[in-house]
Amino acid sequence: MVFSSKIFLFYFLPAVLAGYYLLKRSRKLSNLFLTLVSLLFYAWGEPKFVLVMMGSIVVNWLFGLWVDRVRERKARAKGVVALSVVFNLTLLGVFKYLTFLLTNVKSWFRLDFPIPQIALPIGISFFTFQAMSYVIDVYRGDGRVQKNLINVCLYISFFPQLIAGPIVRYRTVANEITDRRETLPDFTLGCQRFMVGLCKKLILANQLGLLVDAAFKLESAQLSVVSAWIAACAYLMQVYYDFSGYSDMAIGLGRMFGFHFLENFNFPWISKSVSEFWRRWHISMGTWFRDYLYFPMGGSRVKSTWRLLFNMFVLWFCTGFWHGAAWTYVLWGVSFFVIQAVERMTGLGKWMERHRVLGNIYAMVFVVIVTVMIRSDNLGVAWTFYGSMFGLNGAALWDGTAGMYLREYGAFLIASVVCGLPVADWLMEKVHIPETALRTMGAVCLACLTLIALSYVTVVDYNPFIYFNF
Repeated sequence: MVFSSKIFLFYFLPAVLAGYYLLKRSRKLSNLFLTLVSLLFYAWGEPKFVLVMMGSIVVNWLFGLWVDRVRERKARAKGVVALSVVFNLTLLGVFKYLTFLLTNVKSWFRLDFPIPQIALPIGISFFTFQAMSYVIDVYRGDGRVQKNLINVCLYISFFPQLIAGPIVRYRTVANEITDRRETLPDFTLGCQRFMVGLCKKLILANQLGLLVDAAFKLESAQLSVVSAWIAACAYLMQVYYDFSGYSDMAIGLGRMFGFHFLENFNFPWISKSVSEFWRRWHISMGTWFRDYLYFPMGGSRVKSTWRLLFNMFVLWFCTGFWHGAAWTYVLWGVSFFVIQAVERMTGLGKWMERHRVLGNIYAMVFVVIVTVMIRSDNLGVAWTFYGSMFGLNGAALWDGTAGMYLREYGAFLIASVVCGLPVADWLMEKVHIPETALRTMGAVCLACLTLIALSYVTVVDYNPFIYFNF
């Protein structure tokens, strides 16, 4: 079940809201209700994987109780946390990476053995990280232990952010699990935020996806330099509006039920360096890796330059591998490590951030180039596409395909650039449009766009999100 489907919008969500608000006076009953409907939401597509998630939840709940009991004995508490990390990474590794690793071992060493085809439970990367966050935050004292299994189950399986994030860390919602307030302003803001995300997904991401899919199906000889660059830019924007749209809907849904999730994107189009881009993009993942991996290794506080580079390499290797079990994802992560290492070691990043226009062009060009890797089926496809982007395979500068892309998708491309900028802030600061007037115009526009988005739902019911694959 996806947020942009008819069954979710017209049946599941209204029924869940009605049931929740009938039970909201009893926190135990309302939490139990949310837990049960979240499990139903997850089981809708593949019921057997609910057992995997429930197994993860129960084990991590037990780890949380254990680490809380031995908290005063630091060495033993660290040992419990280490065991929980091993359990969670093993679970993730078996389902997400085992087939990839065995395939490569078989190829490298010319061995002959059967490779198991293990289906990937949807959202396992997200709920595994949240489970790890629970145990670690209890150990650090950043959230009180939950002795009630239902509360831990609600935190990890809560349907708004279950499948594709944002990665909600336990410390941010620990108190709201048992002590939250549902208010009309929050509910209204939640509805508005959900509508924004729905429009991002159905009006922008899905239409850009048509262009991208068409371009990547063509042979390299059929793509000119311009058409390849249009497709590469469109893919970055498709990923942004697909994932930020999901995050908006998750944040909005959370607000409807009294939960306040942290922001996941902060206008990445205005970045002036690649490092700044990653401070603005998928913030929940970046801060998770920073706080639970990079800082424990020493982060940037280490005295040795080589140790700093090692820490950065591990961080970005893991970031790439977390996104997908393929060499394209690994190289994607390592490429961002190289770029940011150069920015840091040479001062290029800070220099670019002082020169706004040049820095913005530099950052976005490099991000577009690297992002092509995760759209390519393999490194060979990526290399061939790069050949078209840079004219290395005899591709013409311009062709009819490029013109067709601009005619049919030009409005979506322009809208995707404009909607990713802080236009509202600019209108208030530079044009001095009153905030009240701006809010009124925004509400009217949002209502009209939501009607358009809903019309897309009636035509195409299944609109999977890109990050379901990650």
